[in-house]
Amino acid sequence: MIREIISDLGSFKPLRFREGLNIILADKTDKSTDRQSRNGAGKSSIIEIIHFLFGGEAGKGSIFRTQALQDHTFFIDFDLGDEKTTIGRSGQKPADIQILHGSTGKWPYQPRQNKKYSHPIISNVHWRETLGNITFGLDVHQEIGKSPFEPTFRQLFSYFVRRHSSGAFHEPQSQNSKQQSWDIQVALSFLLGLDWTIPRRFQELRIKERTIKELRKGIKEGGFVGFLEAAADIRTRVTLTEARVRRFQTALAEFRVVPEYSALEREANEITARIRSHSDDNTTDRALAAKLEEAFHQEDPPGVAQLGQVYKEAGVILPEKVTKRFEDVIKFHQAIIENRRAHLQSEIDQANRRIAGREREMAERETRRAQIMGILRSGGALEHYTKIQEELARSEGEAQSLRQSLMLAEDLENRQTSVAIERTQLLQRLQEDHHEQEETIRNAIIKFGELSSELYERAGNLVISTSEGGPRFEVKIEGARSRGITNMQIFCFDMMLMALNAERGLGPGFLVHDSHLFDGVDERQVANALQIGSEKAKEHNFQYIVTMNSDALPKEGFRHDFNVRDFVIEPQLTDETETGGLFGIRFG
Repeated sequence: MIREIISDLGSFKPLRFREGLNIILADKTDKSTDRQSRNGAGKSSIIEIIHFLFGGEAGKGSIFRTQALQDHTFFIDFDLGDEKTTIGRSGQKPADIQILHGSTGKWPYQPRQNKKYSHPIISNVHWRETLGNITFGLDVHQEIGKSPFEPTFRQLFSYFVRRHSSGAFHEPQSQNSKQQSWDIQVALSFLLGLDWTIPRRFQELRIKERTIKELRKGIKEGGFVGFLEAAADIRTRVTLTEARVRRFQTALAEFRVVPEYSALEREANEITARIRSHSDDNTTDRALAAKLEEAFHQEDPPGVAQLGQVYKEAGVILPEKVTKRFEDVIKFHQAIIENRRAHLQSEIDQANRRIAGREREMAERETRRAQIMGILRSGGALEHYTKIQEELARSEGEAQSLRQSLMLAEDLENRQTSVAIERTQLLQRLQEDHHEQEETIRNAIIKFGELSSELYERAGNLVISTSEGGPRFEVKIEGARSRGITNMQIFCFDMMLMALNAERGLGPGFLVHDSHLFDGVDERQVANALQIGSEKAKEHNFQYIVTMNSDALPKEGFRHDFNVRDFVIEPQLTDETETGGLFGIRFG
């Protein structure tokens, strides 16, 4: 519990608390504005002081870094575990926590002496970890395998001291309007006594999924769409490309460069053309010889009977002019035919000689062409060799690129498969944990339901369920939801968390509610909430601190044995005067 909050600022009004319910009232005049709420009466400043002394950040925008406060130290006397402890902190040196009183032997980090202070100090980082270790049992010395998604003191503490400035009154499950889902899941799993390592693993899984998504996006935006093909398709392309590479490698290994390749190739082409021309000419000469042979055999002299008939007809017609003998005529005709045959035979012989000459030349040229082709087949031109080298290099580059694409595609597919399997396994673990912790979940649901039913006829229900994204914590309310009803469900939720952790011996030992929690709440419900808070604080031995505007303090709705004024503590604050607020000064 908190015993006292004081300051070396002379005008600061000391806050001294008691066990159980403590109500701090502030008078708000009609002329006060929202701008005065911070440094007017100072109700919200009480919340800020508690956070400041319990390790909260103190950046440039902090009220403790303002010119009016930065040179002053604020002190708190409270129970840290079983030990009474007093510490101090200033806005001038917010990284240093002064230890004025308390046994530190069991602290995970020991305070050190510093000549600038009259008391030992500990860094604010180590102070937060010390608070987490003592109040929530958090392990502060685990270094190997430590995850950034583990519960921290500040994360858990903010459920017990909600800040309106952080949007802590929007919904029960969240103590900050910017709180991420994994943060809520881890924190509430821890505070409810469930396995918080499961939502931590869900967040780590989301990081993996985001990495895969960003990788695919980067590949696509980089113009490497081919990298997004299925691994099986890329593997086929790799196989074909590597086969082409091997063919080129074999061709180069067996290749023999022929220096005169081009000249030999031209010679072979010329020989082929010459042989083709000779072949055509031989075809022509063979046809000519055949015709001459046919004409040769047709050159026969006319028969004797035929020739006699000719002379008979001539003798009838010209009997006096026929003077030669019949035998001389026959000899004459035979001479003519012999001459004709000799001429034809000469033509035939010439054609055959031309054919024979060409065939000899063709045979010689064929031999030469065969020799050339043998040389050409055994090697090739240098430029051809170079082209094969270029094709090999290109194919090797393509194969290497494809192999990289295959590795990336397989990696993406393996990651996606691994993530899918891990998500299924995590969901199973989560379901098993909720089954094993059924009594714990049941206790939380009943406590919340009982608290809610004491405030409203239609009670809200706490629903704790599993999903593929991790554990889900919902507060469901029948009928219309108003701001006042939502605020009272936050009250019930916080009381439930406080009671559960008190039963487990965990938590800071106090619950603080800012006056904003009661905005829009009916007077009867405010009265019930204060009575419930007092009862639960007494039942579970914790301290319940409430800041309220004096005009919001209910006058009716209490049990006859409950006098709300008995729980109001000094000082009563006001924004009516310059010195009436918590700090006794106006600033900002």
